[in-house]
Amino acid sequence: MTSTVPTAVPGGDARPPITMCGPDFPFPYDEHLAHPAGLGQVPATEHGTEVAVIGGGLSGLVTAYELMKMGLRPVVYEADQLGGRLRTVGFDGCDPELTAELGAMRFPPSSTALQHYIDLVGLETEDFPNPLAPVTPSTVVDLKGESHYARTIEDLPQVYRDVAEAWRRCLEEGADHTAMNEALRSRDVPRVRELWGRLVRELDDQTFYGFLCQSPAFASFRHREIFGQVGFGTGGWDTDFPNSILEILRVVYTEADDHHRGIKGGSQQLPLRLWEREPDKLVHWPRGTSLSSLHGGTPRPAVTRLHRTAGNRITVTDADGRIRTYKAAVFTAQSWMLLSQIACDDDLFPIDHWTAIERTHYMESSKLFVPVDRPFWKDKDPATGRDVMSMTLTDRMTRGTYLLDNGPDRPAAICLSYTWCDDSLKWLPLSAHARMEVMLKSLGEIYPNVDIRGHIIGDPVTVSWEDEPYFMGAFKANLPGHYRYQRRLFTHFAQEHLPADRRGLFLAGDDISWTAGWAEGAVQTALNAVWGVMRHLGGTTDPTNPGPGDRFEELAPVELPED
Repeated sequence: MTSTVPTAVPGGDARPPITMCGPDFPFPYDEHLAHPAGLGQVPATEHGTEVAVIGGGLSGLVTAYELMKMGLRPVVYEADQLGGRLRTVGFDGCDPELTAELGAMRFPPSSTALQHYIDLVGLETEDFPNPLAPVTPSTVVDLKGESHYARTIEDLPQVYRDVAEAWRRCLEEGADHTAMNEALRSRDVPRVRELWGRLVRELDDQTFYGFLCQSPAFASFRHREIFGQVGFGTGGWDTDFPNSILEILRVVYTEADDHHRGIKGGSQQLPLRLWEREPDKLVHWPRGTSLSSLHGGTPRPAVTRLHRTAGNRITVTDADGRIRTYKAAVFTAQSWMLLSQIACDDDLFPIDHWTAIERTHYMESSKLFVPVDRPFWKDKDPATGRDVMSMTLTDRMTRGTYLLDNGPDRPAAICLSYTWCDDSLKWLPLSAHARMEVMLKSLGEIYPNVDIRGHIIGDPVTVSWEDEPYFMGAFKANLPGHYRYQRRLFTHFAQEHLPADRRGLFLAGDDISWTAGWAEGAVQTALNAVWGVMRHLGGTTDPTNPGPGDRFEELAPVELPED
């Protein structure tokens, strides 16, 4: 279902826009990026200093891009392809403009730091066809063999509206939703910290499902079951039921699951354009310098070993056997890589940080796309006058089916299935074609008179992120009791409190952020790491534009007792 939380004031919304600045660390990353003074500077004696950036996803390339602008020389290592989980692919033999988003495909307007870079590289966005979104022609909700056709939530049976109201009440009564949303909008830091500090202390040990069960609004199992299947924003949320409720509250407070937009031409363009972009203003390097030019067009290969050497240096060995030592390094790949794919010395991190990395919980996810000859789903059923096929939420094997239009009578794409966790693991042993057959069977039960197969014009493409060797999961999702672990990882960029022999290596990436699975988290932690490297090398920010580390003591996340 679309958001069940009101976001507009009758007669027009004059309130400040909601952003993903908070609630754990309410630093205004968007304002920091937009400030004319820039992100900071390093001493001239450090200009040209090499800094290792391990991982060429969005976080790695934002980090590298901003370090380059400061006059440093980022050295990017990438095991697979630039972009990470911003992965846009084509269909063999089809129109090259027809693409599928195997990773991130939709972004909320509240991702304002991400939007800075989308605008910077000249990309355009468009509304994404989520269930019941205004841009979505129609939605079918199919549960327990019964289908309901809808354009808005008002078209669904009363029980669905009852579930939407139950979720609204649950958030208000159990999590002060309106108060927190307003505090985040107005960037009232004391109020945000007051509200969130109490909720963290009360709810860190609570699952999403347990939070629902304790609410009188969700006393009915039927309501909880429907909510799990259909959910809010992008669809069903039962795969998140075992996760910490704090993870879910971060999403709903900041409207991260609402009003989504996609990047025209594919999300992977963003990191690829950052790689090629020649900044207008940069220090030390001549005009025309880009990350690509600094690397001869190609990043370094996979890192195979990380260890510390004399002088508190970080030494990196890559897959080609080359060894290079750096004053500073930023690790942006998924943290499990440090446990299984890269040989690491124990002294890279304090033991408590290693524990946090080991306790990281990743969620599985799979997608399956097919190319079709045209957006046939807009054809009208002569008997009912309805679209012959709709964006579909179901408890059948497909779970979520998205219809991606490229214009009338032009080739289009269908995401036949988008699944998570156990639903994703069901497909792990199957080939793309075998998956397609299962999905077509499921959809055929919902749309018995629609010949989906007859419109398919090419081979399917698929991904299971848990089977990708350099990812091992789609994104992190904290379990109850994991807040302390997440705090250790997020705050690692502020290293003044660490022993000197544990400094110089910085963590970044969306799994280090408080909003794992959202590109905004990748950008925010990249900016944290940029500040950390700058400070480690003796640099400073302009007094008029303090960075995240400069305001760390004021904004630091709640610290829960460990005894």
